Amino acid sequence: MHTHLALAVLFAVFIWWFSTGVVLLLNGLQQRARQVALGLSSLLGLAALYALWHTSGQTSVAARYCAFTSALLVWGWHELSFLSGWITGSRRTPIADTLVGWPRFVQAVRAILWHELAIIAVGVLILVITWHAPNRVGVETFLVLWVMRTSAKLNLFLGVRNLSEAFLPPPLAYLQSFFRRRPMNALLPFSVLAAAGVLAAIVLQALHPATDSAQSIGLVLVGTLLALAIVEHLLLVLPVDTTALWHWALGQRRPSPVRTA
Repeated sequence: MHTHLALAVLFAVFIWWFSTGVVLLLNGLQQRARQVALGLSSLLGLAALYALWHTSGQTSVAARYCAFTSALLVWGWHELSFLSGWITGSRRTPIADTLVGWPRFVQAVRAILWHELAIIAVGVLILVITWHAPNRVGVETFLVLWVMRTSAKLNLFLGVRNLSEAFLPPPLAYLQSFFRRRPMNALLPFSVLAAAGVLAAIVLQALHPATDSAQSIGLVLVGTLLALAIVEHLLLVLPVDTTALWHWALGQRRPSPVRTA
């Protein structure tokens, strides 16, 4: 049993690392090739939605893996559509350094509004097509991705040490004006602690004697993804190169300067 759980952890770590790199790699292509990649990703996303519906009623180990992978494929489409500049927000220009407080937050929301609404819409769709189904891995995976990515965006807005600007392609360079470089902000500890509490509950449930093996593997897949998101939050403030794992996908991208607090 422990071997199967360890394999689930390794699978989740690999697919998280590899899928992130693929999105970054595809987004670094020339415009025509990027448009083709986005079209293929859209078809793959639709197939993944069907797979989420198809496996939602199945409780096997394979169905849990399929639901987890499908949710990541749908999320990858969202990330690619955003980084390609296809679905972003109503504001596509940088803000002035003098803009602070609530007006700055409003403009930041405008810059990513359509992207966020698209995520919510697809999240609701996944919830509907898997409603009352026994396999909840797809919904839980998508929820972890959405909540933790939203948390990361808020922390970038408030200010952290590592902004990972290299992840932004040139067409989205204006988004850097919404970031701030600070050693820490007040939200980050709460984000990490809250996520760690949920992770602890997932681990306890996965290891509970009453939880069957397929359920445990599903919980481990989701829990590993949450653990990786917690690590990503910690990397926001640690003195390390946050892009080191994806140098193969980023190529020669170089970030532009970002204002400090």
